[in-house]
Amino acid sequence: MAIMGEKILVVDDEKDICNILQFNLENEGFEVDVAYSGEEALEKLSESHSLIILDVMMEGMSGFKMAEKLRKEGNTVPLIFLTAKNAENDMLKGFSLGGDDYVTKPFSVKEVLARVKAVLKRTTTSQTPSTKWVYEDLVIDTASHRVTIKDEEVPLTKKEFEILVLLAQSAPNILTRSEILNKVWSENEFVLDRTVDVHITRLRKKLGDYSSLILNRSGFGYYLNTDLNNEK
Repeated sequence: MAIMGEKILVVDDEKDICNILQFNLENEGFEVDVAYSGEEALEKLSESHSLIILDVMMEGMSGFKMAEKLRKEGNTVPLIFLTAKNAENDMLKGFSLGGDDYVTKPFSVKEVLARVKAVLKRTTTSQTPSTKWVYEDLVIDTASHRVTIKDEEVPLTKKEFEILVLLAQSAPNILTRSEILNKVWSENEFVLDRTVDVHITRLRKKLGDYSSLILNRSGFGYYLNTDLNNEK
């Protein structure tokens, strides 16, 4: 059963899909809101929503466009993309936009429920100690799940934040792509090694002047090129 208060927003322009997902999610104890377009979803979305199940191909604003808008605004609500496509490039695009998981149509309701629970479990369970890692003006605060540079927050997605924390905790050791995948993504998620590269590229871009902290050793993996000072 779902934890009390967990609310999910289902977004799909196919009403039958919305009805099926709403019925089954509510049977599992979730509170469910439904929107039939990206525009309607943005109007209904609130801080009380714990997760969005988002169709990629919709009339008007696509699921990818909606996700991109949310992430640009700093909204890190977990996303599960729902689509009829099964192309590698679409999966990579979904993850690069901050998606937490990806389900293709036609789908098994049991699979969707399992993925929903897995994503919510990761996002509601703290996996890192309440400490800060500081390097010059860069601060990684695992208690508040915030990264700041010169006291200004860097709008990272949950996956980007978890990768940065993982690298900080492991510094100066090198982490392989497989190690990062195993620690940041669940075994129920379909992800590729290249997914890590996509997230690292976006993470570096957001870190700006501190992008050079994350280095890649060809054939091995990623690491931070300096020990971060640990403040408890």
